[in-house]
Order: sequence, then C-alpha cells, then structure tokens
Amino acid sequence: MKACGIVAEYNPFHNGHLYQISEARKKSRSDVMIVVMSGNFLQRGEPALIDKWTRAEMALKHGADIVLELPVAYSVQPADIFAKGAVGILHAMKCSTLSFGSESGNSDQFEVASKLMVDQASSIDELFKERAEKGQTYASRMEQAISETIPNFPIDLSLPNNQLGLAYGRENYKLGSPLQLEVIQRKQADYHEKTLQQGGTISSATAIRNQLLSSELDSDAVANFIPVASMNILKNQSLSSWADFWIFLKYQILSSTVEELKQIYQMEEGLEYLLKKSIQQSHSFEEFMMRIKHKRMTRTRLQRLCVYILLQIKKTDISGLSTVHATRVLGFSTVGQDYLNQVKKEAALTLLTKIDKQSKNFWELDIKAGNLYELGNGANLGRQDFGRMPIKSIDISPHH
Repeated sequence: MKACGIVAEYNPFHNGHLYQISEARKKSRSDVMIVVMSGNFLQRGEPALIDKWTRAEMALKHGADIVLELPVAYSVQPADIFAKGAVGILHAMKCSTLSFGSESGNSDQFEVASKLMVDQASSIDELFKERAEKGQTYASRMEQAISETIPNFPIDLSLPNNQLGLAYGRENYKLGSPLQLEVIQRKQADYHEKTLQQGGTISSATAIRNQLLSSELDSDAVANFIPVASMNILKNQSLSSWADFWIFLKYQILSSTVEELKQIYQMEEGLEYLLKKSIQQSHSFEEFMMRIKHKRMTRTRLQRLCVYILLQIKKTDISGLSTVHATRVLGFSTVGQDYLNQVKKEAALTLLTKIDKQSKNFWELDIKAGNLYELGNGANLGRQDFGRMPIKSIDISPHH
C-alpha cells in the first residue's frame, strides 16, 4: 500500500483541511493517508481549542486513515524542530509522499529551495549570527540571511505556510529525500486572516477560532467553513484557550525562584526577571503578554515559553532532540489498521496504542501535558492518556 503523509494541527478541522486531504490523496495516488498531528499544545504556543482525541476523530471522518501524535517536545517548537519531529515520523512510517499547503510555489521549487538551504547552511548561519545585535526577530534575521546568501531564492519566505513547507523540505532532504513533496496551493483564505471570509466556504483557522471563542458572536456563523460532521462534534465540546490555563501559569511563575525559571527551556536574555515582575501586575493572560512584549521576540515565541513554564520543561529535558522514538496512535480506519499491521515491524519507532505501566516511560512529558490539559478543561474532559485506546473509525468517507 502506498502512503501519503500530512502534518497538521486541525485546530479545528475545517473545509481547507478537507480540500487538502482530498487533493493530496488524488495527486499522490495513495491508498493510505497518514496524519501526524500535534497533541493538546500547539506549535504557536497555545492550548488546542479541543482535545487531541476529538480532533483525531474529525480527521478520520474526513479522509485520514491513521492519526499519529507528534510528541510535545516537538510540537511546541519553531518550524525547524517541529518539522524534524513530524517528517521523521512520516519517514519511519514508510510514507512515499509528503503533502502540505503553501501560499505559493510548487513541488519542484520547494525541492530546489530545500537543497539550497541545506547546502548553504553554514553561510546562512554566519550571516544570521551577525544580525543578532540588531534587535530583529528570529524570522526577519533568518529571512535576510537567506536572501543575501541565495539571491533569487525560489520561495517567498515572508509567507508562514511557505516557511513551514520549506522546513519539511529541508528535513526530507537531510534524510536523503525519501519522500516526494506534493504541494497543494492554499485556497481563498490567508493564514493570518482574523475575520471570516463572508460568502466563502474556506477561512483561516485563526478566524474560525476567534469566532468560536467570542461569546458575543453566534457560533453558527462558522458552519459554512467547517464540514458538517466536524461541526456536529464541535457543538458538544467545551473550547479551550490560554484563559483556562492562566491561573496555572501564574502559580508556576509566582512559586518559582528566578534561578528555577532560568532553567526553563528557551529562557534567555534575563527574561526570568521580567516574567517575575510582570506576573504580579497582570490580571489575565492577554495583559501579561502585553507586559512582556519584547523587541527581539515574537508573541509566538513568548507563548511557547509560557507552555514550557506551564509544563516545567527544562533545558535538560530538551537537550539533543534527534530522532522521534515513539508516537501515540490516536486513531485509524480499516485501511489504516491494515497498513499499521503491515509496517509496525519495519517502522523505526515505537507505536503506542495504549499508555500503561510498561509504556509510560516513552511518553512522560506528554502524559504531563495531557494531565494539565485535563485540569484546564475541568471535569468535562476524559482522560487524555492512561486507559485511552485508538479510535477505530467505522464511518469512513467515500474514497474507501
């Protein structure tokens, strides 16, 4: 069986995702669609709107055959480490194609750009370091270093999905290009769009989340942008945001010493002092974010730092991230189950179908993340790890 891999967060699953899975299956001519999905804490440094099991269920109802969890050590990270974990899992799962959405560019351009970036990595790195004192963000420094090292670079690096796609391409090239890249052009909505596209059927996940989380607005307004089965699932969910975790974050910062905060992963430039000072003056997560704004750090990077504090992830916990050793199987279709049986002996990683005393050592940080996510959601949410078995999707979409 031929497998195509997708990296996703599905926060929440919307029509743009449905289009991508459908196009990826068609263009790659694959029998099995494998999704590597972030768990309950996401790449931009925020809790997922709804839990990982519910998002996996949405994906399985709309064309995914296997949903695997990207461990939190990789999921709450900049594009390069996020991609390293996700592409590593898809490679280990014997995928022949990697599909992703981009604002511009095609598969050949991404292949060429990925090779150029890996081959010129030392020159890019040198220029990047030279700009460290100029007060720019990481992304703008990197963009300038690349454009100066490689004039006429084939991909527009100012666009967020292009940046992620390029990170996937680079990881794939480093692995010897085992996966063929299949780029799907994004339709209608811009990634950063904050309001729903009136009259359309595809909108950004950001705009959909803003609508769902705003109590003054009617959540039915998002129905045009989300497949019916996903919408039915969403209606029965309590939605999460940073507001639900604010009290836990505040406790962690207030109860930690400056020295303890200094040990947190990615705590740099004396930020621990600013955090200690600002937390006492802040009454909400948004107010806290405004107080700790930093000219050299994006909001996303600061949010990721807050997740590390929340989960007490220390520099020693993350040192030397290399190959992903284990992934959690969140769900599968009948075809997906057949494929898992076919590859599990050859797959170069442990496929966890349940968390118990034997397997918990593979998944300690993620168990902590699951426990915390349960706390933020109150009593309504089921256990996230212990005792949960993969979802078996019977209600499979027409392609089967």
